[in-house]
Order: sequence, then C-alpha cells, then structure tokens
Amino acid sequence: MNNAPDPILVLASASPRRRELLNSAGFNFTVSPADTDESPLPQEPVRDWIKRVALAKALAVAPNEPTKLILAADTMVVLGERVLGKPKDLAEAKSFLRSLSGATHEVLTAFALTGGPVKSPLTELVSSKVLFRPLSQAEIDLYLTFGESLDKAGGYAIQGRGLSLIQEVKGSLTNVMGLPLPEVIAALKPYF
Repeated sequence: MNNAPDPILVLASASPRRRELLNSAGFNFTVSPADTDESPLPQEPVRDWIKRVALAKALAVAPNEPTKLILAADTMVVLGERVLGKPKDLAEAKSFLRSLSGATHEVLTAFALTGGPVKSPLTELVSSKVLFRPLSQAEIDLYLTFGESLDKAGGYAIQGRGLSLIQEVKGSLTNVMGLPLPEVIAALKPYF
C-alpha cells in the first residue's frame, strides 16, 4: 500500500527528459502534456515567443488541475538569428549539425509556473551557450544513425550521444537538456 501523498505538481510536458530531470530533483509529480500552438507571432522576438509558449502550455493544463501547481517549459536552439527547432527529417538535421559545427549557439528554455497557490503566473527564461567542436561529415553522418536528432531542438541530444559533439557549455547544463533545474527548484521551493 502506497501512503505517499498525491502529487501537487503537474508537468505540462510529454518530454521524457523533463520527467527525468524532475525525478532526479526528487519531485513527486504527474504528467499532463499540453496541446498548444507553438507558432511564432508576426515579428515576435524569440525570447518573447518562447516565454509565451511556455506560459500557454501551463495555462492550457491549469483548468484541468485547478488545485495543483502546473509547470511547463519550452526549449529553443538559436544560432545567430536563426531558430533551429526540431528537424522535420534527417536532411534538415544534417543541415542543422553542419551549421552548429565549430560554432557557439544559444539554448533558451522558458518555464512557466501557475495554478494552485500561485497568485499570478511566473515565467522565467534561462540561457546557456553551447560550443560545438568542429565536426567532419563522417561524424555528422554517424551521429544521425543513432536516432537522437528528429525530436530534439537543434537536432542533437546533449544528454545522449550528442554530448560527444560538444566542446563547451557556458551556463546551465540542465537548461540545455530542456529544464533549468536550479531555477525551477528555486521557483518551486515556496510551495514544497
């Protein structure tokens, strides 16, 4: 018989990485993925776009869980002015990896917290800089065979074999994985 209390936290995400990160931090939570439009608005700056999407995800789930804390997040990879989302196919993943080779890009994760005892929704944006080492075409082709590219922003998974592509990370490593744990833990602390 399980005597653990019902979780007060709901993760509004289908991401297995976000679930793993929250688990590693010791949180008891349920999962309720949000179904929202993640398209940018005309002329919307990237930082505003990602914060809006994270908040929209949290607000989409909140009515179904009115007494619980809702945590949602969204992650984007930005190279210069170009947003590298989830590649639509291996050809686009290959193009992303060629662009990232030897370059520094920014990983932005916005998270939103709402519902339950939260008086007004909180949205926070965390940035990390990631430097890829120079990659040969053979290394890119080999990485693509591992199957990590298609469901990851930027076409790589730092928590998987994609770690071998990275030369340096400045900032939060968990942010690059999809959920900046130090900032999320600080935001959740008043409620636990």
